[in-house]
Amino acid sequence: MHIALTIAGSDSGGGAGIQADLKTFAALGVYGASVITSVTAQNTQEVTGIHDLPPEFVALQFDTVVRDLPVDAIKTGMLSNTAIIRTVSQRLKTVGIEKVVVDPVMVAKGGAALLRKEAEAELIQGLLPLAYVVTPNLEEAQVLADMSIHSVDEMEQAARRIHAKGSRYVVVKGGHLAGPPIDVLFDGHVFQYLEGERIETKSLHGTGCTFASAITAELAKGAEVVAAVRRAKAYITTALRLAPAIGHGFGPTHHFGELYLQAARYDVIDQMVRVLGQDAMDVARKVMAICRKFPRT
Repeated sequence: MHIALTIAGSDSGGGAGIQADLKTFAALGVYGASVITSVTAQNTQEVTGIHDLPPEFVALQFDTVVRDLPVDAIKTGMLSNTAIIRTVSQRLKTVGIEKVVVDPVMVAKGGAALLRKEAEAELIQGLLPLAYVVTPNLEEAQVLADMSIHSVDEMEQAARRIHAKGSRYVVVKGGHLAGPPIDVLFDGHVFQYLEGERIETKSLHGTGCTFASAITAELAKGAEVVAAVRRAKAYITTALRLAPAIGHGFGPTHHFGELYLQAARYDVIDQMVRVLGQDAMDVARKVMAICRKFPRT
C-alpha cells in the first residue's frame, strides 16, 4: 500500500491540519502517517490557542516514522516557527524523498496567524527549495513572491518568482479572486490553468490542507504532477459540494463525500435486488449500458 506522511499542526475542530490530511489520504486509498508540529485549540469560529511542540520532538516523530515506513510522498502544513521549519527542512534533506508538497500555511480561515512573521524568511529560504510542489493561496503567494496579486496575469508573475526560489512546481490558487476560481500551475516553462466551479458554501475550513494532501496522495500513488493536481482539484470540489453544515462558523469539507455517495448507490441496488430479485439487477445493468452510450453533461 502506498504511504504518505503529513507534517503539520493538529486542529481540534477536525476540519484542517493533521486531521484533514489523514482523512484525505484515507479517502484516496493511501495509508497516512503523521508528524505533529503544533497543537491548536480551535473550532469553526476561532483559534483560541496554539502550542508548538519542541523541535526535538518533531524530529523524533519524523525519524521514528521514516525508520520503519517506506514513505512515498510527504506533505508539510503548519510549521509555525523558525526552529520547527529548520528542523523539518534538515530532516527532509536526510531522507531523499523527492515528492514533497509544501502547503505554506500562514493564516487560519478565521484570520488567526499560524506562521510567525519572523519565520517567513526561513520558510522561503529553507523549505521552498525542497518543495516538489508548493500550493500557496493568493495571500500566501503575495508573501512568497513579495508582490500584490489582483489578476491571473499577476498570479503568473508570482508563480515565476516562487519557482525561482527553488520549488519544482508552483500552484497558485485563485479562489480568492472574483469570477470562476482558476488555479495557475507552473513548471518553470509552461503555465497550465485549472478552472473550477465556485461553490457557495461556508464549509471552507481546511480546503488548502485538503487540496495539498490530495495532491500528495496522488503523487504517492505514482501520478504525474499535472494529473495529481487535476485529481486533487476534482476531489476538493466534490468535498465542498457535499459538505454538511457543521458548527457556527466556517465548517469543514466532506472528505468522504464521494465514498458515502458510492456506498449509498450500492445500498439502493442491494435493496432493489432483495425486494425484486435478480430481475432488478438485470434491469440495472441494462440501464447502465444505455447510459454509457450517451456523453456525460
